[in-house]
Amino acid sequence: MNELKGACLLAQSGGPTSVINASLYGAVKAALADGRITRVLGAAHGVKGILDDVLWDLGKEDPQELSYLPNTPSSILGSCRYKLADPAKDDKDYRRILEIFKKYDIRYFFYIGGNDSMDTCDKVSRFMASSGWDCRVMGIPKTIDNDLNGTDHCPGFASAAKFIATSCMEMSRDAGVYDYPTATVVEIMGRNAGWLAGSAALATLRGDGPDLVYLPEVPFDLQAFYKRAGEVLERKGNLFVAVSEGIRDKNGVFITEYASKGAEGKDAFGHVQLGGLAVWLANELNKTFGIKTRGVELSLLQRCGAHLASRRDIDEAMEAGKRAVEAALAGENGKMAAYTRETVNGEAVTGYALVPLTEAANFEKKVPVEWILPDGAGVTQEFVDYVLPLIQGDCGRTTVDGLPRFTKLKQIRA
Repeated sequence: MNELKGACLLAQSGGPTSVINASLYGAVKAALADGRITRVLGAAHGVKGILDDVLWDLGKEDPQELSYLPNTPSSILGSCRYKLADPAKDDKDYRRILEIFKKYDIRYFFYIGGNDSMDTCDKVSRFMASSGWDCRVMGIPKTIDNDLNGTDHCPGFASAAKFIATSCMEMSRDAGVYDYPTATVVEIMGRNAGWLAGSAALATLRGDGPDLVYLPEVPFDLQAFYKRAGEVLERKGNLFVAVSEGIRDKNGVFITEYASKGAEGKDAFGHVQLGGLAVWLANELNKTFGIKTRGVELSLLQRCGAHLASRRDIDEAMEAGKRAVEAALAGENGKMAAYTRETVNGEAVTGYALVPLTEAANFEKKVPVEWILPDGAGVTQEFVDYVLPLIQGDCGRTTVDGLPRFTKLKQIRA
């Protein structure tokens, strides 16, 4: 059973991270080194590249060029947010995917992504099995949101957390230089899970960070917020607030919708488009307290800031890709390469495991409520102890003329 021979296909999906290409590199290296894999292909723009028959031959890329992948941010193969239908209702896309798999003799498929991507991976795995096409499908986790079920943490989260904490430390210094009252509000990604926003508290650990931190796991009360803001202004003379983009009121309404009066833009998976929260809250603080305010949205910077990537995150991401390929070659199918954690001699040590895609797909891992302060305006030491070990180590990137050297693929069509 283990001697399945044929091509392997890799694809990336969803929002990029600063280490998603590290996972790709780990998988490509492992695939190129095994004789059972005849070709190593990459799909342009995720599952859409498969449907459009746009595959690149990664085996024909310069190995030296590929070696820069671990420090190259964003999705080198391109990404997508394409939702596959339920195959029981519409199997058109699946039949097309099977057609492409047969055309290139693809026997191994690796999809790097988050919650929705693992759902896609699971659907493809099940369809291949029902169609009788012998193909091992594996998921490789990715998401800065750290909300993927079945894994202790996710590739990409630690580097984003490190960027957020560092940026907050720097902004904190800048925000407090004047001799008159000011307030700064920084908006951080995280629709339903507050792992990233909570990471801003790591800055406070070093004495330079937000006074108040709000996560979406608990309801956000504007009047309580104004009260806490006033107390901080009275005590310090300036205020620094970190908020998750996904904070909601007690009725489940996004606070950002207070400003937009009901956002109608949605992505392919039905998610409301968020944004503009920091500016709106800053303006509200200006109207309430009559002080100078500033709203800052970190936006794409928090997920592509490879210059501040965690060395541990990079190394673990590469290992996750490698482990997924090794597991598939050993006969595993329909699984995701996940992280585990144990404490050894007081240190947090990462291990690796396989979890069924059905456990990872469409489930969100949120910050435990007990890790959020009772007033909802910060996180506990348990949260800090969870995140802090993950952000360790310098990225060690290659530079040319003082600027980063990123991978440049030749994109040779298969």
